[in-house]
Amino acid sequence: MRVNAIVQARCGSSRFPNKVFSLIDGKTLLWHVVNRLKFTKKIDEVIIATTTNNIDDEIEQWCVKNDIKCFRGSENDVLNRFYNASLKYPSDIVVRITADDPFKEPAVIDRVIDTYKNGNYDYVTNNYPPSFPEGLDCEVFSSKLLCEMEEKSNDSFEREHVTQYVFNHSLEFRIGNVQNDENLSYLRWTIDTEEDLNMVRAVYEHRSNKDGLLLMNEILDILKRHPEITKINSNVARSAMYKKGEI
Repeated sequence: MRVNAIVQARCGSSRFPNKVFSLIDGKTLLWHVVNRLKFTKKIDEVIIATTTNNIDDEIEQWCVKNDIKCFRGSENDVLNRFYNASLKYPSDIVVRITADDPFKEPAVIDRVIDTYKNGNYDYVTNNYPPSFPEGLDCEVFSSKLLCEMEEKSNDSFEREHVTQYVFNHSLEFRIGNVQNDENLSYLRWTIDTEEDLNMVRAVYEHRSNKDGLLLMNEILDILKRHPEITKINSNVARSAMYKKGEI
């Protein structure tokens, strides 16, 4: 079964414009997200799904330069953007990734994919309820379900947030969840603000191994030794959907 990761990315964020090209340890946020996906064992192809807005020409150019597949579609109807991206780059299984999260954990993504493959589920996440740090979440579902959501969803909120149709009709679907051994959902490892970016940069400044991926256990160790880092973005408002356990 072919597994494609679709990464939604745009430059026009109202809270933090052009954040995908913010530098972290000398590399852009977008690079960090895509690079981590390359270390998964279950994903066959990574596709960036951006918008047709002129401001996102830079994302397409970055994809061409880095030999990454790119699809451009609606800015606000992100569900339709995902659907058409999956038509252009077909797969059996879709992994939804957001480009806000520089600490995506390859092994966690593989666990979610394996849970989907080995269980009798329509949709699997690791955020229902959340137990991983915010920013390590991912969603896995079939291209068939993506087609169903595209066909049936008429709600603007659902279409903006891609998979909310599943939660709004949860009795119709078999939803699986991957739990972390320890509840770390109070930690915020996503980037929506300058404070979030500064927190991530501070973590990188304290890493011991300058080569290879900075993984969850090392990040937790850094935060244990330097608790002041967590305070950098502790006042940033959390996503209402994340609090409810719905990405």
